Amino acid sequence: MQSDEKDGSTALTMEAAISPAVEPALDGAGGSHARTGAKPKRAKSYSEDKRFKIFSGSANRPLAEEICRFVGVPLGEVRLQRFSDGEVYFQLLENVRGADVFLVQPTCHPVDQHLVEMLIMMDALKRASAGRITVVMPYYGYARQDRKDRPRVAISSKLIADLLTTAGANRALLVDLHAAQIQGFFNIPVDHLFASPVLVGHFRDMKLPDLTVISPDAGGVERARFFAKKMEAPLAIVDKRRTDLNVSEVMHVIGDVAGRTCLILDDMVDTAGTLIKTVDALLDAGAKKVYACATHPVLSGPAVERILNSRLEQLVVTNTIPVREDALASGKIRVLSIAGLIGRAIESIHMETSVSSLFA
Repeated sequence: MQSDEKDGSTALTMEAAISPAVEPALDGAGGSHARTGAKPKRAKSYSEDKRFKIFSGSANRPLAEEICRFVGVPLGEVRLQRFSDGEVYFQLLENVRGADVFLVQPTCHPVDQHLVEMLIMMDALKRASAGRITVVMPYYGYARQDRKDRPRVAISSKLIADLLTTAGANRALLVDLHAAQIQGFFNIPVDHLFASPVLVGHFRDMKLPDLTVISPDAGGVERARFFAKKMEAPLAIVDKRRTDLNVSEVMHVIGDVAGRTCLILDDMVDTAGTLIKTVDALLDAGAKKVYACATHPVLSGPAVERILNSRLEQLVVTNTIPVREDALASGKIRVLSIAGLIGRAIESIHMETSVSSLFA
């Protein structure tokens, strides 16, 4: 990303290249069409539809471009700049009056900056008389604060939902929320996607022997049970206790993992502290090998170093968030593309067809 000073503002030039480490999933494997990567769209009807537009902020422009290639719609032209003090300046460079608009913007690091950027973009779309605004958030920031688990704390995931609605969102398309009940914080329609079709297909191709799917905590049991059913594998649970922010203590393993290949399934990997403790607990309980997969590669702080120095065989993630360069170079972290899944969901919303059919 390059910057140029002009008229007291900082112009941002987005890099269009997509990392070669991001692997598009292929049709056919695992029998799920939702694994399709960013291949060119068959029909040209979408590209000719002037009332169907996709725009992107700066958070994950390569993913937005990949989605556009899959759907067959050019990425909307905008002017996105920052003043010297960091304030966002945004201008649409094309007409959106009456259009069905999709705004792709995960609220990844720096979270607050990308969140405000998205709110300002939605305000511009609303004031430009867009017909419908669907906010596409591959990663929903602040989702971990979804209840009052301690006295005098905020429920920030509800606050973010209110902000999105107030800014002009007519509906939301989200991927693997930290807690599914966050959908209830919205007063607009929400489509909740799961990365499981992409991840299941990948691990089916690996043909891991004696596989057991692991939920790293009680809150992830429903997600892990669905995954285990698709993989036709048994389920085990790790009982843990969170002692502080980003700090947890693994208590014990519930289920038989001795002599098994274990696959830990989670929605995100942040500092990787819990992940590594779970790996150690499983291996100490007799597991042969441990793999892990997660939708959102937050990978903050010492995460990459911890993963490299651990006994984990491999971590598989998706590109909902741009993956750090040191993570890509580590050799232990593999990235799959979720662009095809999001692209199909966008098509379904635009054409008013079923989104849930993607997971049938």
